[in-house]
Order: sequence, then structure tokens, then C-alpha cells
Amino acid sequence: MAKKGKMTVGEAGRKGGRETARKYGPEFFESIGKKGGLIGGPRGGAATKSKYGHEFYENIGHKGGQKVKKLIEEGKRRGL
Repeated sequence: MAKKGKMTVGEAGRKGGRETARKYGPEFFESIGKKGGLIGGPRGGAATKSKYGHEFYENIGHKGGQKVKKLIEEGKRRGL
């Protein structure tokens, strides 16, 4: 049965990615990945670190760890 109406964000992303891959090829993704690594790589966090300091990273790391802990506990309770 054909689905009418809006597509999900995931479906839209897949559709866009497939079309981009068809249009530009795998080399395009390779080149933008390298650019992203260079721009966001070694110096990507320097501005954030100088602006917010070491404690900022400790705080977000702790929050992430607590979220993972909570998800694991929920999974265990559900028997997953």
C-alpha cells in the first residue's frame, strides 16, 4: 500500500543522500569528509575550549555518561 503524506526526517535524509550520491559519486563524499576533518579536526575544539574551559567538557561528558547509564538500566528492566 502506498503511503501518502509527509515523509519522516530519516526518509528525507536517505532520499537526499542517495540523490547526492547518484549525482556526484562517492568521490564527493570522500572530499567533503576530508574537508570536515581538516576544519573540525585538531583546531575544531580550540575556540570552545578557550571560551568555556575544561569544566565544560567535564560537564557534557558527565551528562552523556549519565544518559547512557539510564538507557542501559531501562533496557535491562525491559529485558532487552
